[in-house]
Amino acid sequence: MRPDQIPIRFDETWFSYDSEPVVRDINFSITPGEFAAILGPNGSGKTTLMKLALGLLKPTSGRVLLFGHPAESFTDWHRVGYVPQRTQATESRFPASVREIVNFGSYSGFNPLAIFKRGDRARVDEAMEMAGVQHLASTRVSDLSVGQQQRMLIARSLVRRPDLLVMDEPVAGIDAAGEEQFHTMIRRLNRDMGITIVMVSHDIGAVMREATTCACINRDIVFHGPVHQIDAEALSRLYGFPVDVLMHDPEHTHR
Repeated sequence: MRPDQIPIRFDETWFSYDSEPVVRDINFSITPGEFAAILGPNGSGKTTLMKLALGLLKPTSGRVLLFGHPAESFTDWHRVGYVPQRTQATESRFPASVREIVNFGSYSGFNPLAIFKRGDRARVDEAMEMAGVQHLASTRVSDLSVGQQQRMLIARSLVRRPDLLVMDEPVAGIDAAGEEQFHTMIRRLNRDMGITIVMVSHDIGAVMREATTCACINRDIVFHGPVHQIDAEALSRLYGFPVDVLMHDPEHTHR
């Protein structure tokens, strides 16, 4: 496989704040078509790892490659979609509709005139349909539930049809029904459309149900591989206390 086909590669990656290592000697790749989960307790370095992957932080040593290029100098951003946990805009009385927010996803690069360009309406409509928010197109952002807000942000990230979708704790604050709708949508994006998914999470249950591979991190990599191979020993090392794994599906298959 050519390097530019590999969505994310961590190569002996270290990052420190004030000489204190936050992630240490990280080595693994996320390959095309994976549904990869980054699992770990609070303060384990999960979000730092994703900031490194998106070029928001530069490694203290080692490197992070995004489609074969150093993440901190990557420019082909139409290939990458990012969905944050929450944004200030969605928490405020921001006077914008769902369509207007999703249309922001059609803007490219750092061109200061991009905001004045007309977006591709067909792509915006398609993205809202894929994310299940087309019926909310005229609704104000502030009138949405948390789950609807997250689906709106996913629609925004899909406008430019990315190859990679990175999500940071995407179901935080979403009720059970909204969480199931969310995961149904993500499974379709991954399996039917072939989008590589990376989901940062602390929810062991969701990871075991939904992801195909998992990287367990607590500063170091504790485990990396197929989700069904995660065992109690790996999770106990990850969290620092004994953990039992109960698999409800005897075949370890995923929906």
